[in-house]
Amino acid sequence: MASSLSLFISLYLISLVVLPSSSSSSSDRKTFIVQVQRDAKPSIFPNHKNWYESSLSSVSSSSTQKRTTFDTAIIHTYETVFHGFSARLTPSEAQKLQSLPHVLAVIPEQVRRLQTTRSPEFLGLKTTDSAGLLKESDFGSDLVIGVIDTGIWPERQSFNDRDLGPVPSKWKGQCVAGKDFPTTSCNRKLIGARFFCNGYESTNGKMNETTEYRSPRDSDGHGTHTASIAAGRYVFPASTLGYARGVAAGMAPKSRLAAYKVCWNAGCYDSDILAAFDAAVADGVDVISLSVGGVVVPYYLDSIAIGAFGAASSGVFVSASAGNGGPGGLTVTNVAPWVTTVGAGTMDRDFPADVKLGNGRIIPGVSVYGGPGLTQGRMYPLIYAGNEGGDGYSSSLCLEGSLNPNLVAGKIVLCDRGINSRAAKGEVVKKSGGTGMILANGVFDGEGLVADCHVLPATAVGASAGDEIRKYITSFSKSRSPPTATIIFRGTKLGVRPAPVVASFSARGPNPESPEILKPDVIAPGLNILAAWPDRVGPSGIPSDKRRTEFNILSGTSMACPHVSGLAALLKAAHPDWSPAAIRSALMTTAYTVDNRGGTMLDESTGNSSTVLDFGSGHVHPEKAMDPGLVYDIATYDYIDFLCNSNYTTKNIQVITRKAADCSGAKKAGHAGNLNYPSLSAVFQQYGKHKMSTHFIRTVMNVGAPNSVYRVTVRPPSGTVVTVQPDKLAFRRVGQKLSFLVRVEATAVKLSPGSSNVKSGSVVWTDGNHNVTSPLVVTMQQPL
Repeated sequence: MASSLSLFISLYLISLVVLPSSSSSSSDRKTFIVQVQRDAKPSIFPNHKNWYESSLSSVSSSSTQKRTTFDTAIIHTYETVFHGFSARLTPSEAQKLQSLPHVLAVIPEQVRRLQTTRSPEFLGLKTTDSAGLLKESDFGSDLVIGVIDTGIWPERQSFNDRDLGPVPSKWKGQCVAGKDFPTTSCNRKLIGARFFCNGYESTNGKMNETTEYRSPRDSDGHGTHTASIAAGRYVFPASTLGYARGVAAGMAPKSRLAAYKVCWNAGCYDSDILAAFDAAVADGVDVISLSVGGVVVPYYLDSIAIGAFGAASSGVFVSASAGNGGPGGLTVTNVAPWVTTVGAGTMDRDFPADVKLGNGRIIPGVSVYGGPGLTQGRMYPLIYAGNEGGDGYSSSLCLEGSLNPNLVAGKIVLCDRGINSRAAKGEVVKKSGGTGMILANGVFDGEGLVADCHVLPATAVGASAGDEIRKYITSFSKSRSPPTATIIFRGTKLGVRPAPVVASFSARGPNPESPEILKPDVIAPGLNILAAWPDRVGPSGIPSDKRRTEFNILSGTSMACPHVSGLAALLKAAHPDWSPAAIRSALMTTAYTVDNRGGTMLDESTGNSSTVLDFGSGHVHPEKAMDPGLVYDIATYDYIDFLCNSNYTTKNIQVITRKAADCSGAKKAGHAGNLNYPSLSAVFQQYGKHKMSTHFIRTVMNVGAPNSVYRVTVRPPSGTVVTVQPDKLAFRRVGQKLSFLVRVEATAVKLSPGSSNVKSGSVVWTDGNHNVTSPLVVTMQQPL
């Protein structure tokens, strides 16, 4: 798995970086992001944009080729987190531009994808507490969370500004008007809104304004949903189609919001995302929430990593979704160490919708279908779509046009997951005359279930349940009593055990780019999350769905990320002097790995115990994060040492950091794993050696009581010897920093070539009141 993935990434990088010199036609143009040495601008140019245009025309081949409007123009200029511009270039133009002395880098654009009521209470945030994180931070009232997403539906009650004070005086942002979005759409809650579509349109041509808005208004729903998770106001009553009734609230209900729309019908384009980072930091946001992901590439080719570095070095906390590529390993995205990477867990709430088969078997499933339901007590004919179409593969997946209405009408249809969206399969069955649908996971999906707002009576079942239903259909199809079934919708169930569980789809480690940095960092609620929803989008997200609802239930690491963004705003409000790294440290070292039954959190896809590669440091615990005792802080120069020790060239590093890098002192830091990160990850290559060892140096800062003595407890990964020196840290004042050394010795294990073995343990510092926990991961690799 690891070797095939690294081969794929290598090939992908070669395709990204090689700029062929052959003459290219206009159709070969692609968007590139160009970094320039900002202070090299000749004085003859009145501003940087004029200089960039001159640089472009000097390499342009437009005299011999026809260029479109989008080809001639600069797409965006960047001033804050990045210095340069983006433009459409042929490969030969990109190569010529790269050779200009003031051009530092020419980065190919990636297209990114979205990684799509009870959670504050499940997380222990209660408004009735007289003390605690919500009270201490005044609900985050002067902090600004920038949400980079699909825009926002400003009229939702989640974004009302009742009882909020004036807009913070530091705010420099704007409410940019556009289609169906006057400047009055903003208020004291939604204090800024911008949209970035130049990159999208330069690749795809002019947008279709009948299906999307040329404005910050959300025509998808994802951005409205994530914004209200981070900072939605208290709204009662809230529910989706009668499910999850109660109070809806975001993590930081009084924090201000700024919406930066970068995602459109064809995806989220890097040139637009970088422009949003640039604007958000200049506007004065405190937190950036980004529920978008793509292929993992080296940081100097990754616009999100570059934009996030600029944000973090300006004191802005950046949280990003880990991705929905789970449950396989090496699937985690947004892995830069200056980004807080968030995976998804379940909550103690469920929406059971069970399948009852004609043989009496009850098979558990989940759904948020809102009716009209199936006739109570009636059993319906049941078929497997894969047996009923001309092309068994297409029909098994219930793809558009694959089902025969004559065979489907009046029946419940079993469809397999894959290719088209889960809700779209229901629409295909409904259009073919089907009465209901059972959606079965594939082997790779395992037993993880996601509840959807289907357009017909439908439920989702796990992979083993799908196998059982198929066997039942096959065996009874040959008998006198043909197979039958019904779906029993049981509403909302609370107090579910075990919880939390690592969601099956949540992307997993190890970190494909920096194995010395454990990712994801933490997990947060991401399965079946209730949050605000736009007016003109049906809850299933399908164009034909004309139902309207103020809230919707969605799942994804997209939903987990804004939980952490909101918590970061609360922590920043309570501790204004904490850096982004200190906030992440507080969230990581206080996270928990035990579920509500007292055992290690389970992995939803297998039902077995999950590991640090699934949940990182664990599930966030907001109240404990408020008072972590100690924090692991990281400064900008520490990240530069990390990049030097990761074998990045000084030129590569300058692309990320905007400054000339000096790697001469990096060797003092030792190795990349010595970045002062709250988790510890050692990777040993077994080149015939029997014993191997490494060490980590870490520095902690006291943010608890002035006179505190911490003692260490080590739980070594099996097969290792771990020592910590000193084993006691005595602090005399708040803000004092002390260092310690962790030595890890490992013994070789028997492995086949190309395989690896991962074991985990922990290093915990305790003063009697605080437990400051760092996971310790040891990976043994057998080279090919």
